[in-house]
Amino acid sequence: MTLTIFPAIDLKGGQVVRLAEGDMARATVYGDDPAAQARLFAEAGASHLHVVDLDGAFAGESVNGAAVESIVAAFPGKVQVGGGIRDRAGVDRWLALGVERVIIGTAALKDPAFVKSAARDLPGRIVVGVDARDGMVATEGWADVSDVRVEDLARRFEDAGVAALLFTDVGRDGLLKGCNVEATVALARSVDIPVIASGGVAGIEDIHALRPHVADGIEGVITGRALYDGRLDLAEAIAAGQFPSRLREGLGEGM
Repeated sequence: MTLTIFPAIDLKGGQVVRLAEGDMARATVYGDDPAAQARLFAEAGASHLHVVDLDGAFAGESVNGAAVESIVAAFPGKVQVGGGIRDRAGVDRWLALGVERVIIGTAALKDPAFVKSAARDLPGRIVVGVDARDGMVATEGWADVSDVRVEDLARRFEDAGVAALLFTDVGRDGLLKGCNVEATVALARSVDIPVIASGGVAGIEDIHALRPHVADGIEGVITGRALYDGRLDLAEAIAAGQFPSRLREGLGEGM
């Protein structure tokens, strides 16, 4: 069992950016060629990629479709995409383009029947985004905070067949404060759905902190700003996610 590392490409106006706490006015631009960035991540050893259409998250529909298409064409591994996916047509559109999994956030709270139906029809292809601000679910590109607790939303999809829950601590996202390991593990232990950690990854220490909790249901971790700022080496992070199994193999070979 390994911890999957998902390097992130967030798209705003066709550019690669990172936001601070989900605030579109606090965007740092890291490049204007998303496909080239995807290739760089692949060259560093990434097998999975996390892509967010930030404009789409606020508009409620796909905005950066052309950029996502270029990423899927350039990246040899598996791509998951979120942002503005609110209906079945949106899900089918991304999957037809070659996206492996789609992430549904706002609609999971506002139209759970749609999400459950899609998850049943498309096993392994639907990820539910559970975005939290102080333990409560945030929606509409994190602009609104609901009165629903994170664990309560997650449990609604316990038997729906969703592939994973993507848990983001909005208050840490893009700020390099460190991943909220405690809250992420608590969520993973409360449901029988794999959880992907997101928000605040600052360095290799976060990977080491999450790796022992794969057995608790932590499937992977998303990292963005730490990679772009050079605080985290992607190849090192991928190795750290696999390290315990590699160590055992090494010991076995020497016996």
